[in-house]
Amino acid sequence: MKGRVICLDSRGGREAAALIVDGRLEDLLIDPPEDRPAPEAIFRAIVDRAVKGQGGVFVRLPEGTGFLRQASGLAPGQRVLVQVSGVAEPGKAVPVTARLLFKNRLCILTPGAPGLNISRRIRDEALREELSEIASEAMAGAAEDLGLILRSACEAAPEAEIAAEIAETRALAEAVLADVAGEAELLVDAPGAHQLAWRDWSDPSPEEIDEAEGAFERHGVAEICEALLSAQVPLGGGAHMAVEPTRALVAVDVNTGSDTSPAAALKANVAAARELPRQLRLRGLGGQVVIDFAPMPKRDRVALEQVLRAAFRGESAETSLAGWTPLGLYELVRKRDRIPLTELLT
Repeated sequence: MKGRVICLDSRGGREAAALIVDGRLEDLLIDPPEDRPAPEAIFRAIVDRAVKGQGGVFVRLPEGTGFLRQASGLAPGQRVLVQVSGVAEPGKAVPVTARLLFKNRLCILTPGAPGLNISRRIRDEALREELSEIASEAMAGAAEDLGLILRSACEAAPEAEIAAEIAETRALAEAVLADVAGEAELLVDAPGAHQLAWRDWSDPSPEEIDEAEGAFERHGVAEICEALLSAQVPLGGGAHMAVEPTRALVAVDVNTGSDTSPAAALKANVAAARELPRQLRLRGLGGQVVIDFAPMPKRDRVALEQVLRAAFRGESAETSLAGWTPLGLYELVRKRDRIPLTELLT
């Protein structure tokens, strides 16, 4: 089926959502277990102790510990508002940040980052002026350091809806920012898979939203999820890559199959580079990623690196392409923004 389809279903008793574009699964969200703090949750935390050499502090959460980077000037026992910024590995502190974001479908409130910004995807100057007026009116009387970003979905939204959502998001932000005193406490829960799908996948508008029971089975998502539990990823023409997470890193191995010619190697490597962002996204994998591409001449490395950069451009998870190692491997680092799919489905 052509176009965008959003499927809302459940897996293991937890909300799940899938984004299918032109018949291909592009994104998959499954709610984490209740005992795992999810990204975007906001807590009132208590500063515990500094971590020498890392420029950060441990903070006490209602259950467990968080690690706050770039936390100079904080004293033990001090109350601080923090937001979960990623997924912690088992046994490690939850990564948190003091730079809060209050996200909604049409707008984002940014405490500590003042100013009005409008999505660059909105190019119509007359509409940008109208949106600026709506935002200025809705933010009148707000604290000077409370910024606002209008998202691209505003382009197709009615003025009244935009103003109402800004007011709703602003009210939440102001209530949270004023609630610093007290014990460690969860102040804003993380959005669930269905809410994230509605918020982040609705621009451009989907051709279909299937939220009836069995949506994953009807659209083949359940079958793809099973395939994602396997390390093997076919690349066409007999080539494949293996994506295998370990405790230290994610290892990716690219193989050409029976054809070991330089042309086959370059073709397999390009296919792997284009497919890798999708595989990491769907599998919920992050951290250090080391790729062992199929053997090819060094002169082809520049072209392959260009393909990699293009493939990762626009990914929601922050990714840093580190480059080639002396042994001919390629390294990159992807932010851990989700719990690995294998943990959620097995």
